Amino acid sequence: MSAAGRGLILAAPASGSGKTTVTLGLLGALKARGLAVRGAKSGPDYIDPRFHEAACGAPCPNLDAWAMTPGRIRALAAGPGLLLVEGAMGLFDGAPPDGRGATADLARILGLPVVLIVDAGRMAQSVAALVAGFARHRAGVTVAGVILNRTGSARHEAMLLRALDGEGIAVLGALRRDAGLAHPSRHLGLVQAGERPDLDAFLDRAARAVAAAVDLDALAALARPLPRPRATRRLPPPGQRLAVASDAAFAFAYPHLLDDWRAQGAEIAAFSPLADEAPDPAADAVILPGGYPELHAGRLAAAERFRAGMARAAETARVYGECGGYMVLGQGLIDAEGRRHRMLGLLNLETSFSERRLHLGYRRLKPLGGPWECALVGHEFHYATTRAAAGAPLFEQADAENTPLPPAGLRAGRVSGSFAHVIDAAA
Repeated sequence: MSAAGRGLILAAPASGSGKTTVTLGLLGALKARGLAVRGAKSGPDYIDPRFHEAACGAPCPNLDAWAMTPGRIRALAAGPGLLLVEGAMGLFDGAPPDGRGATADLARILGLPVVLIVDAGRMAQSVAALVAGFARHRAGVTVAGVILNRTGSARHEAMLLRALDGEGIAVLGALRRDAGLAHPSRHLGLVQAGERPDLDAFLDRAARAVAAAVDLDALAALARPLPRPRATRRLPPPGQRLAVASDAAFAFAYPHLLDDWRAQGAEIAAFSPLADEAPDPAADAVILPGGYPELHAGRLAAAERFRAGMARAAETARVYGECGGYMVLGQGLIDAEGRRHRMLGLLNLETSFSERRLHLGYRRLKPLGGPWECALVGHEFHYATTRAAAGAPLFEQADAENTPLPPAGLRAGRVSGSFAHVIDAAA
C-alpha cells in the first residue's frame, strides 16, 4: 500500500458526525500498518490538529480556504506520504454569505477526492438520498467513498449497504456506535490533547476500531497526487528575537506562522507563564497566544516572575496578545464563578467569563499600530465579554461579508492585543 505525496479529504454532511474520531482512527490505523501518514485540518481550529499529531506523530497544518490563498494552501499541504484532511462542519458549509472557505473549496483547490463520513445512527434507506445528493451537489467536488459511522447492529449495516448499492460510490466500512470514543468538551469545543490523561488509550481504541471496520487498502487507493507547491508570500515576523508563551494556558499558536518566521530568520524562544517563567529578556517581541487562561487564572495571578518579566518587556520590546493572551494583558479577568483575578495590567481592560456571549467569525484586519505592518485576516471565537476597555484600538475590522465592525483591540505604548487570532497576511 503506497501513497507518497497523495491525499484525501475526510468530510461529513454536518457537524457532530464523528469526523474527528474517524480521522484519528484512520491516522492511527494507517500508521500501525507502516504507512507514512499525516493529517491536516480545514479552517482555523486549534484543537483537532494536536490530536492529529498525537495519532500519527507528524505535524498537522491548518488549511483555511477562506483566509489563505490557493498557493498558500498547496504549499502547506505539500509533503510525503498520505495526507488526510479533516473537514470542518458540513462539506459545503463555510462563511457567509455564500459558504466560502468550506471543506469543498479545499477539495477543489487541492484536486482531492472526498470520503464522506455519515452518521447513520438514525437512518436506514434514506442514507442513499443523502449520499447521492452530496455527490451531485457541486461540479468539481468528487465524493469517492463513504464511511458509515455509529451504526447499531449487523442488521442495520446490511440495510444501509443495500440502500447504497448502485450509487457508484465505494462504501469503505461501517463503524459501530461506541460510547468509549466520545470526546469530552468545554465551552470552546474539545478538551486539548495534552489535557487527556487517557489520550494514548483513546487513540489506540479509535485505531483498532477503524482497522477492524474500514478497508484501509481501498481508502488509500482513492487518494490522488497532491499539487506541486510554489513559493508564496509569508507574514513577516513581529520581531527578530521572539519570546512566545507556550503551555496549557497559551496553546493556540498557529504552527504555520511560527514556521514562517523561522524561515525568515527569526529566533523563537518558548516560555511558560504557568511555570512562572519570564520571557527572554533579549527578545524584541513577546507574544501571548490564545488558550484557556480562565482555567488557570489563579496561577497566572500568582506568577510574580512572569509578571515582572512582562513589565520589563513592555519597556523594551513589542508585547502582543491574542484572545486569551489579550485578556491576560488586561487589568483583571473574572472567571465563570464570578471571581476576579489580577492580570498583568499592561492594558486598560477588564474581561469576564461570568457573562457569556459567543463572538464568532472571520475578520479582515487593518492594523492601526502594534506589531503588524500589513493587512491581515483572522478569526474570532470566544465567549468572554468585555466589561471595560479604554485606549487606542489596534485594528479597524470587517467581517467575512466585508461589513465594517467596531474597531478591535487596544494598544498602549509597546503593548497591544485583541480577541482576533491572526491567520495570515491578507491576499
